[in-house]
Amino acid sequence: MSSSTNEMVRWVRARAGTHPAERSLARQSLLVGAFCLVIDVASFVTRGPAPGPWNAALLAGIVVADAVLVSSPRYSGWVALGHALLVPALAFVLPGRSASTAGQLVSAYRAGAWLRGKPAGAALVVLCGGVLCSLLISGLTAPASLVTLVSANALLPWLVGRYTTARKAHVDELRHQREAALRDAQAEVAAAVAKERETIAVDLHDVISHHVSAIGVHATAARLNLAAVPVPADGSVRTSLTAVEQSSQAAMVDLRRLLSLLHEGDRSPEQPGTAMLPDLFDGVRSSGLQVTFVVYNDPHPLPRAVDTTIYRVAQEMMTNTLRHSDGTAARVELDYGGDHVGLTTRNRIAAAGGSPGLGVGLDGMRKRVETLGGTASFGAAGHFWESSVTMPLGGGS
Repeated sequence: MSSSTNEMVRWVRARAGTHPAERSLARQSLLVGAFCLVIDVASFVTRGPAPGPWNAALLAGIVVADAVLVSSPRYSGWVALGHALLVPALAFVLPGRSASTAGQLVSAYRAGAWLRGKPAGAALVVLCGGVLCSLLISGLTAPASLVTLVSANALLPWLVGRYTTARKAHVDELRHQREAALRDAQAEVAAAVAKERETIAVDLHDVISHHVSAIGVHATAARLNLAAVPVPADGSVRTSLTAVEQSSQAAMVDLRRLLSLLHEGDRSPEQPGTAMLPDLFDGVRSSGLQVTFVVYNDPHPLPRAVDTTIYRVAQEMMTNTLRHSDGTAARVELDYGGDHVGLTTRNRIAAAGGSPGLGVGLDGMRKRVETLGGTASFGAAGHFWESSVTMPLGGGS
């Protein structure tokens, strides 16, 4: 008796695994079996079985039958058979009393919930037969009473088990349908976004790239034509044309990267990052603005989205500086923190230039940074303008 119970407990522990839901189900299964065992043993003892040598054997049978209630669902048919045989046997030692047990009700429920087809029908017949035999042995012969008690003790728990399983299957089907509908909706949105990206990419390529290329060609032609024309000794015109030529070339490079991003999405391999910041500042210096670039702490790889965003923010900061500063100098600080990265620019405001950020540039930077969980701040401090962004390193996931 003790060995059988211990074996079932070991089986439940082995079945529980490591998943919290599995452990919870295993504990509940063990609890149900334990309650049935206690109730049935107490009921057998307190109902006063007739003296005889079979009492100990029947008590052992109750313990074993209730212990196997925690066994695998695939044994539900055998569990039902065991209880169907136990109930008539109990009727012999409990004359004139109902021999129904809590374990028998649970076994009927298990048979309805877990068995399908012929095994389920066979289990129902066996359970009904066991209850009917116990009632006849107890002396009950009224047809209406027999039908009522057999239905209540065998058919009803079996039907409840069937209903519970069918309802769970229905709920699972509804969940699968909802998940499938959600996947379809996400696929439609992704397709629409991809189509819109393609449209934007075509427009950029056909319109913007044409004009930028024309600017570069005309700037190059003008610079070459100046070779045959007297120019001021300081060469400021040639320098300006060279800067225009270089800026148009850089714009074409950025445009190609943007087109690659639109076509390929996050898989695009040509997106800029912090490694290209020195080249960006060199291009700005060619316009006459002295840029001081300072890096704090040891540089380390950044998530791709964060890396690209840092570059794009720095690019916009430099554009604002060229437009609204006094054109003399700017300081850029890149700070590699333990769990974040920050970028700050500081420049003197032009005397008659007003405060920068009246357009959409600052809003664009803020939205880029906030999308990745970061923060942005912009404002004047005396005669200087400071722009600063900070992003967590987890923002690229």
